[in-house]
Amino acid sequence: MSRDNARVRILLVSQLYPGPDDPELGVFVQQLERELTELGHDIDRAVLEGRGGGRLRHLTLARRALARARGHPPDVVYGHFLFPACASAALAARRARVPLVVTAHGRDVRNIGELRGVAGATKWVLRRAATTIAVSDFLRRELEAKLPDVSTPIEVIDCGVDLERFDARDAEGARGRLSWEGPGPFYVHVGTLDERKNVVRLADAFGSLEQGRLAFVGDGPLRSQLEGRDRVRIVGRVPHAEVSDWIAAADVVCQPSLIEPFGLAILEAMASARTVVATRVGGPSEFVPPAAGALVDPLLIDDIARGMREAASFASPNLDARLAATAHDVKVQARRIAEVLESAVARSAS
Repeated sequence: MSRDNARVRILLVSQLYPGPDDPELGVFVQQLERELTELGHDIDRAVLEGRGGGRLRHLTLARRALARARGHPPDVVYGHFLFPACASAALAARRARVPLVVTAHGRDVRNIGELRGVAGATKWVLRRAATTIAVSDFLRRELEAKLPDVSTPIEVIDCGVDLERFDARDAEGARGRLSWEGPGPFYVHVGTLDERKNVVRLADAFGSLEQGRLAFVGDGPLRSQLEGRDRVRIVGRVPHAEVSDWIAAADVVCQPSLIEPFGLAILEAMASARTVVATRVGGPSEFVPPAAGALVDPLLIDDIARGMREAASFASPNLDARLAATAHDVKVQARRIAEVLESAVARSAS
């Protein structure tokens, strides 16, 4: 089956999806959906568009997935987040008697062995999947190590980056619009202000530098430990559409997380021709070449500071970073995912 002569009916199932109250929630899922539609496939979806609802929200998702599978029978069910969302996807695939393809994103894999019952439920999902997709090779290895007795084929395909939204814009103009002024270099962190994102060590490392400005774009439980620091600005949460403005305003984008299964903010920064400081632990080492920035040990404040100084010495804009990001164009990744979905349908029909 080829894209040229077939339209695959896809039921998309996800526990994260942008909605009116959370427009940035699961934007990467929505981007893939848009690109799969552009390729000519028919997309139906069963998703959760908000964070509220507690555990009952997952029962709601299961009901929606089963209803869509019955009312609009798909050729394949495509689920995001191994558990709990992909359990709903697996039930829908069984009801429709069609193949299942699932994507692991990170927290869903880390939960295996940490939360009671997740390992067994995840095994149940993977044994029903025609193919599992992991967003990084790091995540693939982690999944195989945690569930060595599950032999479902695993493909490594990340969710990609929108090269049109994130491009090499003028930094001074962006800083002017955001009223962010002063002597540089200008550093930006995008993400939740929590322990995993390692924001306190980042702020401490920045404090050891003699010059520059650092902005935290996001919010979270560690905000109070970042406020009141010299040359540090706490922006808070912004709509996803405004994230590109803050990245454009930066000379360097920093994400020295304790662990990063992939690192979408880093890829978005590279697409914007910005040099990056990224963690060595996880996915970034797979797509950040030396010309795009510095990889650091997230536990060592001195090494984070070293990476920030090194990154600030790179050209801005960094066209080598932009070039490296083009291999992860969301359009390219969507075509790869489409091939996986089409192959699952073809094998099921043969």
